[in-house]
Amino acid sequence: MRIEDVRRITVVGAGTMGQQIAFQCAGHGYDVVVYDIDPGALEAASGRIDGYAEGLEAGGVISADERRGAQERISMTTEIAVASNDADLLSEAVPEDPALKGRVLAEFDAACPPRTIFMTNTSTLLPSQFAEASGRPRRLLALHFHLPVWINNLADVMPHPGTEPEVTELVMAFARRIGQVPIELQREYNGYVFNSMYAALNRAAITLAQQEVASIEDIDRAWMHVTKAPVGPLGALDAVGLDTAWTITDYWARELGDEQLEANAAFLKAYVDRGDVGVKAGRGFYSYPDPAYARPDFIDRGS
Repeated sequence: MRIEDVRRITVVGAGTMGQQIAFQCAGHGYDVVVYDIDPGALEAASGRIDGYAEGLEAGGVISADERRGAQERISMTTEIAVASNDADLLSEAVPEDPALKGRVLAEFDAACPPRTIFMTNTSTLLPSQFAEASGRPRRLLALHFHLPVWINNLADVMPHPGTEPEVTELVMAFARRIGQVPIELQREYNGYVFNSMYAALNRAAITLAQQEVASIEDIDRAWMHVTKAPVGPLGALDAVGLDTAWTITDYWARELGDEQLEANAAFLKAYVDRGDVGVKAGRGFYSYPDPAYARPDFIDRGS
């Protein structure tokens, strides 16, 4: 398959990342179908995609015609047969559990055309952990995006040892076609490039909060003041989703037997159990749509 032959993209998982991948692909002319097992998740995804489109149009990033065209190219379904029909590329964005990813991809392997390339957006796992379970290890690799996809448009392309070289080449070309700057990893590495550095920051910030060394606001304030960043690590996690942060932290806490990670997972789980999972819920470490860290006086005057 040539890059010119790629026309239809299947996105598996209607969470924040799946929504943004879908809109980015549709905005660059591809037909996209979003699959999720939960009809409620698809309904919420439709609303959030509308919000992304509205914001991008209001900001002058896209025109009204581009917005309308992108939204018309996105469909949603709870049926695997519909989602897999005529798919050229499949982007998997389900929770960070290798067994789950393997099961989901195996279901799509049975339904997708033989040509379909499977791309996982896993944040911290390795494609080789579920390559065999996927049913098509030679046509599986990671294409990992960063939020927001249209602003932080860096994409990690990470094959595993069994990935066919031409698959990697095609996915590199596809990433460029959808406005990303692709980085090809020479070997598998947990966390890719940027995320490997970012994960260390997140662990430090969550640990400081869990141990009550400083307030949520002061932890972010320290980072923002020195680096001049517009948001601190905990505020940024609200955008990622504290449910996603908890899933990743909990997995590695159990995998490594790390006591501090276990404590951090329990700290995050308290937010998840309350439904305070971040921007998408209207509340996480901060309240939205007007978080304290966005105030002009946040750094200088304190909380």
